[in-house]
Amino acid sequence: MKLTTRSEYALLALICLARHDPDEYISGEKIAAEEKIPINYLQQIMLTLRTARYVQSLKGQRGGYKLAKKPDQITVAEIIRTFDGSLAPTESASHYFYESTPVERENKLLAVFKEIRNYIAHKLETTTIYDVCNGRPKAGHKPANKKS
Repeated sequence: MKLTTRSEYALLALICLARHDPDEYISGEKIAAEEKIPINYLQQIMLTLRTARYVQSLKGQRGGYKLAKKPDQITVAEIIRTFDGSLAPTESASHYFYESTPVERENKLLAVFKEIRNYIAHKLETTTIYDVCNGRPKAGHKPANKKS
C-alpha cells in the first residue's frame, strides 16, 4: 500500500474539519491554508468527500465544509479506500479489490502479503479521525465498527 497525495490531503482536510466546531462551515481557503494544500487540489478532494458523504458543503459567504459524520464514525481505512483503493500490498492479497497477480504462484509468499494486509487493514479500520485528533478513545468510548 502506498498512499497518494489525494488520500493524504483528504485525511488532513477531515482532521482539520474535526478540530473545528461541528456546526460551523469552514471555507476551503481556510482548510487549504491550515493544512498547506493547494486550493484547486483541495476542491477536487472535497468534491469526492462530499460525493462519498463524508462532508457537507454550503455555498456563499458563510459557506464552506463541515463533517457529515461524527469524527469517530470515519475510519482512516474508509478514506484511503475512497481515494486509493486496496490496502493490500498486491491486488491478489486484497479482500475488496482482488485481481490475479504473479505472486499467487507462491502460496507462502501470498500468505505473507495477506498477513501484512490484515495487520494494516485492522489498524486503519480501527483508527478514526477522532482518534487521530484526540488520541485513542477513553474507556467507554466506542469508535465506529464499520465495514469499509
